[in-house]
Amino acid sequence: MDLDTPMGMAPMLGTARTGATILCCNCGSPIDGTSSAGAMCYDCIKLTVDISKTIPREAHIQFCRDCDRWLMPPNTWVNAAPESKELLALCLKRLRNITKVRIVNAEFIWTEPHSRRIKVKITIQDSVADGVLMQQSFEVVYVVGTQQCKDCAKSYTANVWRASVQVRQKVPHKRTFLLLEQLILKHQAHRDTINIKEEKGGIDFYFAHRNQAEAFLSFLKSVIPIFVKDSRQLISQDNHTGDKSYKFNYSVEIVPICRDDLVALPLKLARSIGNITPLVLCHRIGTSVNLLDPNTLQTAEISSDVFWRAPFQPLAGTPDLVEFIVMDVEPTNVRKGKWVLSEVQVARAADLGVNDHTYFTRTHLGNLLHAGDSVLGYMLTGTNFNSSALDAIENSRAFGSTIPDVILVKKHYPNRRKNRKRNWKLKRMAKDEGELLPKAADQEKMEAEYEMFLRDVEEDEELRAALALYKNTKKKQQDADAMSIAETEMTGVDDGPRINMDELLDDFDELGIHDE
Repeated sequence: MDLDTPMGMAPMLGTARTGATILCCNCGSPIDGTSSAGAMCYDCIKLTVDISKTIPREAHIQFCRDCDRWLMPPNTWVNAAPESKELLALCLKRLRNITKVRIVNAEFIWTEPHSRRIKVKITIQDSVADGVLMQQSFEVVYVVGTQQCKDCAKSYTANVWRASVQVRQKVPHKRTFLLLEQLILKHQAHRDTINIKEEKGGIDFYFAHRNQAEAFLSFLKSVIPIFVKDSRQLISQDNHTGDKSYKFNYSVEIVPICRDDLVALPLKLARSIGNITPLVLCHRIGTSVNLLDPNTLQTAEISSDVFWRAPFQPLAGTPDLVEFIVMDVEPTNVRKGKWVLSEVQVARAADLGVNDHTYFTRTHLGNLLHAGDSVLGYMLTGTNFNSSALDAIENSRAFGSTIPDVILVKKHYPNRRKNRKRNWKLKRMAKDEGELLPKAADQEKMEAEYEMFLRDVEEDEELRAALALYKNTKKKQQDADAMSIAETEMTGVDDGPRINMDELLDDFDELGIHDE
């Protein structure tokens, strides 16, 4: 054997390899010297090293009280609900040096709503040395400041609108605008307006952007028949870039025909929409004008495009209605939906005791009328309407002999209370009256029209289905309703229809927490 030949050394049996053990330079605890950072244990590292020292513990965020939006610097405003993930992301982006560490978790800590403070607990991770990863949690307090956004600032400044929609109707009343107001409120179509101003003959809606006005026009076309004209006005122009700034105006005209109006159709138009009798009633206004022949229960509709090709005025309106008393009713077998064709004998209420003359007519109200009831209708005999369309109907061979003496429209409740206390209410739209403050006489007329609209809502179930009716939860109103109902039960005077409480919605604007 050569003594100079290298030979391997076999390890001793029963012994294990261990790393070099050293003592912590701070507390003296034994640690692994091969993996220690700066000859310190992990507990001493946590006490001496702060990985979140560059992250501030307090920050400021801005909130707009008018639109409930938060500022995302530099100029972006975002919608975020309280304690939502959108608001949490906004808070994290407001911290400096937060991107230099790894975020493990972030959550809100509850604070008083009126404290104007938002607390967020953040957990981060970062490496302090080779092979050593440290995790730390801390709290950040955000001070909520108030700042008005540009859109809300424009809404409080005059002449900052970029598009306006001027809605008009050439009628002596505002019943259609009352219905349109409720439809706008139900569908929240006015949420983008910066101002709503009431003008003579209609309402003006102002918008900050053109596309918002066009979206509002689309809504109007989906609920009522209208005719739209548009125009634009140059405000400013940049000669270097060619950029131009315009203001856009949209003139909207609603058809002059309203619900319960008497309409004399041109003969050519009557033949084109189903050969209906030219003398008809308007029973509904939707996306088109819906007509009804009370003598045959035949229905037809006139679209917006067809009407505006050759527009015409109604023959008579609701101010021309006359009260009649039903003397006798004989229903027939003809039915169509909620209507029942009946032969009715009526007498004018003003002639009772003076003149015993009665009138025979056909009506669609056979399911509502009984002997002794009151009904409103149009008196055609002895009335001069001064209408060329009616003259053409009287001179025609086909329809000249079909004109009745009386056309009944709707049932009337003469014993209904004028100042009736209702258990329901309608919301109203906030409008700027401007310089057109109503006079005393005009105010009484507006109140009378609104009362007539409320009565139509009570009487027509289809109309109620299209609106949003709310419960009148005021204690005084409830007490007054209870007294009114008790008095009505004792006297039996009020014979008007009532709305069931199951059809009403809860008004969340009036809900609150009160001490018992």
